[in-house]
Amino acid sequence: MSHKKKLVVCLSRFPYPLDKGDKLRAFHQIKHLATNYEIYLLCTTDKTINSEKIKVLTEFCKEVHVFQLNRWKILWNLWIHIFTNKPFQVAYFYQFSIHQKIKIVLDEIQPDFIYSQLIRTSEYVKNYHACSKTLDYMDAFSKGIERRMISKKGIVRWIFKQEYQRLLHYERQIFEYFENHTIISEQDRSFIAHPKQKEIVIVPNGVTYYKEEDYTEDKQVDLLFTGNMGYPPNMEAAFFIYHKIRPHLSTQTRFLIAGVNPPTNLKKLASQTFQVSGWVEDMGVCYAKSKIFIAPMFIGTGLQNKLLEAMAMGIPCITTTLANKALNATPDTEILIANSPEEFVHQITKLQNDSELYKRISQQGKKYVRAHFSWEKCNELLTNLLPN
Repeated sequence: MSHKKKLVVCLSRFPYPLDKGDKLRAFHQIKHLATNYEIYLLCTTDKTINSEKIKVLTEFCKEVHVFQLNRWKILWNLWIHIFTNKPFQVAYFYQFSIHQKIKIVLDEIQPDFIYSQLIRTSEYVKNYHACSKTLDYMDAFSKGIERRMISKKGIVRWIFKQEYQRLLHYERQIFEYFENHTIISEQDRSFIAHPKQKEIVIVPNGVTYYKEEDYTEDKQVDLLFTGNMGYPPNMEAAFFIYHKIRPHLSTQTRFLIAGVNPPTNLKKLASQTFQVSGWVEDMGVCYAKSKIFIAPMFIGTGLQNKLLEAMAMGIPCITTTLANKALNATPDTEILIANSPEEFVHQITKLQNDSELYKRISQQGKKYVRAHFSWEKCNELLTNLLPN
């Protein structure tokens, strides 16, 4: 009979495959926590989850409960919440019928602790008071929507403004329902508009180490960018690379945009020198064959896993001041910073022409990430919030 305490992990998406940041974070946290806790996974999904994917999680979880979101109910929920002040981010993932099932499961499990990832899941557990609960904000959603709102016009801008205001209110309000709170970076914590925001514990993401010795690829790619291309900040960055950076470099410069869900208008830009790969089974191959990593991130929040992975592989990285705020790497020593097309081109050219600079950024970036962003170290911060 197990003497481990029971930990319920509540997610808005099934945490496999690892094609999105929240899934990557949840998977590695579950894997770590399973050593000392009996994990009960509860997650909603708007995708079909097959038995092979579930099998991956059963290796770490005592039970896996997947609740399928009904698409018609999603649409109905979004419609009726036009007339409330609840964020659409929350309304999308909430269904009353699923809530009732979760109540039954929680009564059966009688957990010692609940870990709820993202405000999207908070409605399902906020009124469960038989044990202590942690809310992982992960990112400040309100700030992300505010940044995206700037480029919108007309009715779309109005919708984004409504969502921004709703998220600001909800992120503050939901704080009171949970005993503990976590978030991915100091920058994101500062955007949670609650008087006790300093009580939110910063739990960064760790980095997935791709062992360089496992790869023998030639450096065929000059400039690499990776990420979930269905995510608007990544999508914007990919188009920025094509339209704002590419024209100012040699026509022989080889680009690779690697990641799941590239939109049709991005795929149409693909050519012999501008590759758009789509889903990649082993992202380590992309890093191994690339010379420089660029991440022109001008919107979005959180800590960029793509930067952690590239730096850990020893690839010199160029990114924006915004993206580096969460990473906090030292400019010109561990990373290079650029905030305009001209600055990106300048930094790329410097790395291409200065072998000593290339070597320094490569080595110091790798050293910094491996020292500060191991999953073991980051997950210990989370473990410290849980009951012994």
